[in-house]
Amino acid sequence: MELLLNFPLWASLAAIFFAQFVKVPIQYIASRRVDWSLLTSTGGMPSSHSAAVTALSTGVALEAGMDSPVFAVSAIFAIITMFDATGVRRQAGEQAIVLNQLVSDFNRIIEDAKDWPKKPDKEKRKELKELLGHKPIEVFFGGLTGILLTLMLHYIL
Repeated sequence: MELLLNFPLWASLAAIFFAQFVKVPIQYIASRRVDWSLLTSTGGMPSSHSAAVTALSTGVALEAGMDSPVFAVSAIFAIITMFDATGVRRQAGEQAIVLNQLVSDFNRIIEDAKDWPKKPDKEKRKELKELLGHKPIEVFFGGLTGILLTLMLHYIL
C-alpha cells in the first residue's frame, strides 16, 4: 500500500495524463480541428515524456532532497529522456516524413501502371509514424509542465 503514497510516482503519472490531455485543446487552437488521437500519440506540444521525467525529478527533490542519490538518478534520467526526445526520436520522425513521401510517389507511379488505385489505401501500405520526437520548445514546455504541476500537487496535498 506504500505504492499508493509514492508522491513522485503519482506526480509523474499526473503529468503524463495532463500533458496528453492538453495537447487536444492546443491542437484545436492551432488548427481549428479536434484530434482525439493525440490523447494516445507521441510527439506534439507539450512533451508528455518531458513532463513525466521532470515531474519525477521534482517529486524526488521535494521528498528526498536535491542532495540525495535518488534525485541524481532521476535528474540524469530526465536529461537523457529529454535529449532523446529532441534528438534521435525527432530525426526518426523527419526520416519518416521523407520515407512516406517516397512511398506516396512510388504508389503514384504504380497507379499509372496498373489497377493499383482500385485497392483501398490501407491495403496498399501503412504509413510510418512521423510525429515521434519533439521540437526543443515542446520539450521545454513539457519539462515546465512537469515541474509546475508537481509543485502545485505537492503544496495542495
